[in-house]
Amino acid sequence: MYYEAMQEKINTKNVTVGVIGLGYVGLPLAIEFAEAGYPVIGFDIHEGKVNQLAQGDSYIIDITNQKLTVAVQNGLFAPTTDFSKLSEVDAVCICVPTPLTKSQEPDMSYIIAAVAEIKRYMKPGVLITLESTTYPGTTEELIQAEIEALGYRVGEDFFLCFSPERVDPGNKTFQTKNTPKVLGGTTPNCCQLGEALYSQVIDNVYLVSSTKVAEMTKLLENTFRSINIAFINEMAMLCEALDMNVWEVVDAAATKPFGFMKFTPGPGIGGHCIPLDPMYLSWKAKGANFFSRFIELAQETNKKMPEQVIHKVSQALNSDYKSIRGSKVLVLGMAYKPDIDDVRESPALDVYELLHQNGANVSYYDPHVAFFRNEAGTPVYSEENAHYGDYDAVVILTNHCVFNSAEIMADAKLIVDTRNMFKGENSEKVFRIGSGLPERRAMMQ
Repeated sequence: MYYEAMQEKINTKNVTVGVIGLGYVGLPLAIEFAEAGYPVIGFDIHEGKVNQLAQGDSYIIDITNQKLTVAVQNGLFAPTTDFSKLSEVDAVCICVPTPLTKSQEPDMSYIIAAVAEIKRYMKPGVLITLESTTYPGTTEELIQAEIEALGYRVGEDFFLCFSPERVDPGNKTFQTKNTPKVLGGTTPNCCQLGEALYSQVIDNVYLVSSTKVAEMTKLLENTFRSINIAFINEMAMLCEALDMNVWEVVDAAATKPFGFMKFTPGPGIGGHCIPLDPMYLSWKAKGANFFSRFIELAQETNKKMPEQVIHKVSQALNSDYKSIRGSKVLVLGMAYKPDIDDVRESPALDVYELLHQNGANVSYYDPHVAFFRNEAGTPVYSEENAHYGDYDAVVILTNHCVFNSAEIMADAKLIVDTRNMFKGENSEKVFRIGSGLPERRAMMQ
């Protein structure tokens, strides 16, 4: 009965969609549903964020103020902190954070809190989809079991799916709508309803046999990336030891049209996926008495990269008869990747702290990141009027498009390039991760 009723609601766009968590995943998804003509209620615990969204002011790079304003003014998107409005929704997507604890174990508190609110305002026939990245079995353990304990039968009285988010902030080519979406349902009815709903706003929905397979898919995607990034970071260190340029080697290998996928080294890994997701898989594997050495080794290698940056800064300064202690160092880029404002797990944060701990007089400039909080919780602000020539060294950690490489080259005394911004530049003042020292500098040391 509820299955047929939900199918009809989806087909006639008579479904009110609830999205819990209005961050990088939830807000773009909510706006996609709103643009497709579905009324959406967006839930978040942060009143400031909700008020900002209600005024048409977006804090997500992929959602313009214009898009947001149209959705709000048309009455198709209503952000709120009032979870009692869950009683009004027919389908709810859970898009809450899933961080790690200090002991590198999954923190399920946000999912648990979301499920508690859903249970509180539960009505028969609702379709629930978890999108938050998590370990295989989460959907069954933390959602299905909890709601079935209320007397509801999955696949009959309520419907449950897992569909992992695949958000890449700032990606101009692939966004929510045109990124293929993996979906697994607890039962065939669940899967069919999930596909019916998401296919209204996603170009390609790819079905798998269970929620566990869908959960594992997300972890495989990002663990694959983590391991390959770690491998190329290790190759960068090897090329340094052998006095070669890893960037040239990678570009040469990338000419092969089969059997090679290009990854590049850098100062470390950042964002909401690669630093965290593999540890979800590792944690779950240990519960099955399985120990993944690849995952642990990749995490260890990637986490060491900020220290490699400090070593390269030390080499550069030593070539000018200076030490890190007391030197003025400007960090360019605090976001974890180019042209976005996201500093979550950014390796630049670690590099900044390590420079500070080593006695450097360190500042940063990032036009996308006005400030961040250091380890002590104190806000650190971007040096908007920084002059490259005023610093003993300039460290490129994020190669934003707005950075003028010619200006940096002309004015900076020393450059530590972790992103190959100065590809092909043979200046003796450019020191690269994954490359030997400039020839004259090497002779001096």
